[in-house]
Amino acid sequence: MDILIINGPNLNLLGKRQPSIYGSKSFEEYIEEIQQEGVNITVYQSNVEGEIINTLHNSKTDGIILNAGGYTHTSVAIRDAVAAIETPVVEVHISNISARESFRHESLISPVAVGCIFGFGLTGYELAIEYFLKAK
Repeated sequence: MDILIINGPNLNLLGKRQPSIYGSKSFEEYIEEIQQEGVNITVYQSNVEGEIINTLHNSKTDGIILNAGGYTHTSVAIRDAVAAIETPVVEVHISNISARESFRHESLISPVAVGCIFGFGLTGYELAIEYFLKAK
């Protein structure tokens, strides 16, 4: 099974940025820990909206895990890209976006994702992988 993880803006700073919210582990360290036989995980991170859209359009994987970061609440274009592709997308957020600032409460992506996982820290990515493994 091939799974693509797309992380949006500022997620390249995991392990350094606001550890009280996002933890102190880098994403690279985390991915090494969760590798499992039969699952090929590719990670893509960009701070640029158009690059995220192009990556969604060009994906040839079985599933996509998308943490669009701040674009979750502002990008109609990323929402439209998720809606336009056939590859299933699970939306993941490390923090519970509903428990944060009010401007983070609405996700433009949630209505077009197959599911959403918020607030479980990095474990949310593992939960999304588990979904894809059980859904196949």
